[in-house]
Amino acid sequence: MTLRRSIARLPLLAAGLLAASLAWPGALAAPGDQAGFEFAVLGHSFKAGPDDAPLKKAIAETSAFNAAFVVATGIKAASESCSDKLYGQRKDLLDASAPPLIVSLSASDWASCRNSRGRINAIERLNRLRDVYFADDQSLGQRKLTLSRLSSTAKFRSYAENAHWEYGGVLFATVNLPANNNHFLPEAGRNSEFEDRLVANRSWLQRLFAMAQRKQLDGIVLFSDGDVGVLDDDDSSLLPSFSSKQDGFAGPRKQIRTLAKKFSGKVLLVDTGGIETEGKDGKGKKAAARSEGPKIRWKGNLGHVSIDSDWSAIAVRPGKTPLFEVRQRASRPSTQARARASTLRR
Repeated sequence: MTLRRSIARLPLLAAGLLAASLAWPGALAAPGDQAGFEFAVLGHSFKAGPDDAPLKKAIAETSAFNAAFVVATGIKAASESCSDKLYGQRKDLLDASAPPLIVSLSASDWASCRNSRGRINAIERLNRLRDVYFADDQSLGQRKLTLSRLSSTAKFRSYAENAHWEYGGVLFATVNLPANNNHFLPEAGRNSEFEDRLVANRSWLQRLFAMAQRKQLDGIVLFSDGDVGVLDDDDSSLLPSFSSKQDGFAGPRKQIRTLAKKFSGKVLLVDTGGIETEGKDGKGKKAAARSEGPKIRWKGNLGHVSIDSDWSAIAVRPGKTPLFEVRQRASRPSTQARARASTLRR
């Protein structure tokens, strides 16, 4: 190729790179880049029942949004089938996301599943979800993120749903903490799943905080289904262990509080337990009102935010205060998002 032809092609190459950067600037930031970025969280859109239209809409909107990645909190309603067919259909839907998409399981995905005889088969369905959604180290989505899974450790090779990834000086991780009291079952002799997962999650959290501290990362973001209650004043873990009201989140809550105190950065917990708003006394409280949108509450370096059934964008701003900030977004999707939503409905 002659020098003249090479020079003639430079404007075309530059135009192509510019178009790519305008389409997905978030994708261009390297994991170690200290520039700010935003990620999106899809709230559990199945609280109202078996309707995947809100999920399709959210995927279309976040695909048109400048997100580094997307985290989806759950794949189905508790009243929906736990069949392999539905699991596969929802995976195909989530895989249509333009940004990388990571699934964080909810209780409704597996904890209340029953077999054809009407018997609970939560553990079998949880294992099936692991096979369908977490078979390798890649995220879903048209663009991929490489993830590290707890299952890479021989002792915990079943727990592939717990995954972590690093982006922009922050460690992100999913933790299987279902909202139904962490799937604690009060009936005697039926808590093997809860107890085994408790041990696995304890090791997982210890590893995450040690890694973030060793690398001197700015922060840690943990995604779960259940609200662990890390900012609550009351400590229900003081209830007797034999009580039918035993708090299934007591162990994780105490561990996260302890580890956060020793961590030099910020720790943010993201779940789908409800909307956080500010009360007159300055303390956060759960509220049904959606008008104000989700807000992050802080106690020291420990923060918490609950995402409703819609989706929210959270900005990460290295070197600024606050490090994490929920961004208000336009209520109407862009033309690109509406076009993508139309495609998903077909």
